[in-house]
Amino acid sequence: MLWFTASMGVLAAVAAVGLVVDDRLLLGAPVWLKPLKFALSFAAYGLSWAWLLSLHPAPPRGLRRVGLVVIAASAVEMVIITGAAARGVGSHFNVSTPFTATLFGVMGVTVAVLWAGTAYLSLVIGAKRLAPAADLLAIRAGMAISLLGMLVGVLMLVQDPGVPGAAGAHTVGAPDGGPGMPLTGWSTTAGDLRVGHFLGLHALQLLPLLAALTRGLGERARARLVAAGGTGYLGLVLLATWQALRGQPLVRPDALTLGAVVLLVGGVAAVAFTARSTDRELVRA
Repeated sequence: MLWFTASMGVLAAVAAVGLVVDDRLLLGAPVWLKPLKFALSFAAYGLSWAWLLSLHPAPPRGLRRVGLVVIAASAVEMVIITGAAARGVGSHFNVSTPFTATLFGVMGVTVAVLWAGTAYLSLVIGAKRLAPAADLLAIRAGMAISLLGMLVGVLMLVQDPGVPGAAGAHTVGAPDGGPGMPLTGWSTTAGDLRVGHFLGLHALQLLPLLAALTRGLGERARARLVAAGGTGYLGLVLLATWQALRGQPLVRPDALTLGAVVLLVGGVAAVAFTARSTDRELVRA
């Protein structure tokens, strides 16, 4: 996993150079932006799982084998994405020729293998008490939400692309390639399923970080804060996906979306405040 993470770091650097020296655009975005984003995402994924696997005192052989399968599937996906960028064509949803359709089909298989392998790793690692209660809760919640975030990608396959030669789309309510946010490219004129997909994928990095930030508090307070954070993060992923499916861009929420955000933030804040108050009372006692 660490070697895979290092290779993704190198690929990210290559893609960053490509952004500077290659001015070609694809659907309004630099051709090397997608390889850069995916390389960074896979680097975070690999680093997280290298850490999680290191917590196991004696990883069974099956766990190591599944880890290698996951790495191989991820590597194949990145080869296809990078190759498409080098050719100046799309990788995802591209069925415009038999060759690109075949590559997109292979990517579908690698994604399925990646999800199944990650689910297996999550079940095996999550079943062990490899960390204190609050940290373990953050790890388990991060694993579950990450798997859910991967499944958001399935919703992209059933979207009407609005253009010939495509089988699916990132956006809802407009063809891919319209105005987008800086760096992420998320649509500013239509719903974009990449928001919920991205948030879900990286729960495995953010929730353990939240647990780490609560160290110094009592274990009961830590557990309640992590539970509140995990619930709030899950709500955020679901809210972003729901907003996208309604064809609404992230940066233009309507009253219904804003109301849901207020309820979500208010609920998480109330639980967090109660947890901190409980911790202070226990310290005084």
